[in-house]
Amino acid sequence: MKKKKLKRIGVFTGLYLLTSFLIIPFVAPIFGREKIKETKFLKAHSFFYKLANRNYVRPELNGTLGEIAAAFEKQNSGIKMSYLDANFPFMDKFPLLPHLSHNDGKKIDVSLIYENPNGQLTNKKRSISGYGVFEAPTPKEHNQIDICKSRGNWQYDFPKYLTLGNINKEIEFSRKGTRQLVQLILEQKNVGKLFIEPHLKTRLNLRNGKVRYHGCQAVRHDDHIHFQLK
Repeated sequence: MKKKKLKRIGVFTGLYLLTSFLIIPFVAPIFGREKIKETKFLKAHSFFYKLANRNYVRPELNGTLGEIAAAFEKQNSGIKMSYLDANFPFMDKFPLLPHLSHNDGKKIDVSLIYENPNGQLTNKKRSISGYGVFEAPTPKEHNQIDICKSRGNWQYDFPKYLTLGNINKEIEFSRKGTRQLVQLILEQKNVGKLFIEPHLKTRLNLRNGKVRYHGCQAVRHDDHIHFQLK
């Protein structure tokens, strides 16, 4: 019985990998999507996002990602742009859980930027998954998290359970680096919206009209940046 189970698992794993890496990339363009083209400046935070086929976008977004990553690295030598969840390769409106809107190839999450104790930017992140370690509001900042949770939106900080482990505890959120990245995103004419938590919008002095609040029905956005095409 054990041998049969192992054989089934092996066959399933082999078929899944074959389909994911050799078939789906050629079928996805039929649905108007393509795999994110990684460069030395643009990388998935975790191999999981590629293994789970959560790394597909529309060609227009693919090109935009490459431009942003190259421009950011030009400003900060050696610092990469790390992407998290994008979209599945097929069908609009098919949900990419736990997200509400990653369902049309136009959306993507990218990591915040961090720095070492000496103030130098780093490619390290605070969690294995890239989600769930928050840059929380200070006592003097607007606390939308408490407001949403007090209204019964229990899911608002649910990503804290999705870290898969907290790492690199010595690094800190970089205002300068994250603001530079956000500004490069906002400069793209085809970008329609960018979601980030209200206290970070204030902290980073973001006044562009594309910076929006995502609402209490979603999850908090002080562990990543979400942006999307028009």
